[in-house]
This record gives sequence, C-alpha cells and structure tokens, in this order.
Amino acid sequence: MVTTTYQVQGMTCGHCVNSVSAEVGAIEGVTGVEVDLATGRATVTSQSPLDTDSVRAAVDEAGYDLVGAGRVTDETEVPR
Repeated sequence: MVTTTYQVQGMTCGHCVNSVSAEVGAIEGVTGVEVDLATGRATVTSQSPLDTDSVRAAVDEAGYDLVGAGRVTDETEVPR
C-alpha cells in the first residue's frame, strides 16, 4: 500500500471535502481518501503509486486545484 498526501486549493466547506473524496476515490487502485478541510490536504491510500495527472484530473473534476505533486508519506509492502 502507498499513502500519498496532496495539497488541494479552493475547498471551503464539507461539500467540497465530499466532492474531492468522491472523485479521487473513484480512481482505479485507490483504497481510501481522507480530506482535511482546514489544511487542504488530501491523504490518499492506494494499491500502488498514483499518476499525478490522474489525481489532478479528479480534483479538477471536483472543481478544485491540485497544488504541486503528491508526496509519498508511507509505502508498505503488502504480503501476497
């Protein structure tokens, strides 16, 4: 599993958080999304590293802006 943190700009309410969570959560391989409105951070857990362009497109579809690239904060090998 890989955990990556992204910075999202333009969110102002709970609906914003839900929109970003839903769009990013729909990306293939994503297993979890936590969005913190106060910091603008979206922490995404996925089966493998995500393509930043895919995350940017999902955030854009939700109506917000992805700032920079994501930062991998944890990468754990999953036993098979």
